[in-house]
Parts: sequence; C-alpha cells; structure tokens
Amino acid sequence: MTIDPIWSPHAFHLVRHLLAALLSISPLGNAEAATASGPAGVWLTQSGDARIKVSRCGNALCGRVVWLKEPIDKKTGKAQLDDHNADPALRARKIVGISLFIDMQAAGANQWSGRIYNADDGKTYASTVTLLPSGSLNVRGCMGTLCAGEDWTR
Repeated sequence: MTIDPIWSPHAFHLVRHLLAALLSISPLGNAEAATASGPAGVWLTQSGDARIKVSRCGNALCGRVVWLKEPIDKKTGKAQLDDHNADPALRARKIVGISLFIDMQAAGANQWSGRIYNADDGKTYASTVTLLPSGSLNVRGCMGTLCAGEDWTR
C-alpha cells in the first residue's frame, strides 16, 4: 500500500524557500531592523583584534572585552595584561574582561556619550557611541578637539 504525500517534493521545496525568505524580511527593512534591535550584542572592532560585548547596565551602556585575536602576550607567554594603565594597581589585570565604556549615558536617538578606556595606551577619552542605520556601531574617542573613531560590526 502506498500513501500519496500531501505535498509533492517540488511543492515542499518551494514552500521551504518561501518560508525562509519571509523569515529573513523585517517589516522595518534590514538596516532599520538592526538599529531597532539596539546596541546590545557582541561587536568586532574595526581592526578585527577584539570583540566587545555591549549591554545595558542600568541607564548606561556597558562595553566589556570578551575576546582578543591575540590573547597571549608574545613577550611573556601569558594572558595580555592591562600593562599600560596609568594606575599601577590595575596593570596586572587581564585585558579580557575589562570594561571599556565609562558612564556611557543616552545622548539622543541611538547615541550614548561618556568616556572610553583605551587599553593600547592606558588612557581614558571623552567618547560617543552611535548605532548607525547600517547596523554598525560607531565608536569615537576625543582628546580636546582631536577625535578619532571606528565602526564596529556584529
């Protein structure tokens, strides 16, 4: 006895692709959907050397190092340390796990303002973080009127 399938293999294949296409479409469009989801998530720095987990912490935005491309210091053979920190008491802490955003408060639609810690030079800078319509996170640091920034991707 054979049972006729309700769906032919061809019909099933078409429905599966149609469902996949529908699930990938957002009513807001891809760029707007990325912005609507907010800044929370894991971001790859523009140079690709670190991943930063961004999350809400109370009214502020937090950013913590969760991955390094080169987690081991070539000179010591041990975990990368915050050895450039201006505070000698903090120089022995591991880079993975440190918080980069300091008092990053909402400053407008999809924008936060505060300070950012740069482990490369051990200094803290005035900073803005902006979730762009493209879905990238623009992170800028300023020293006086001189500013530099980069775009992070999810």
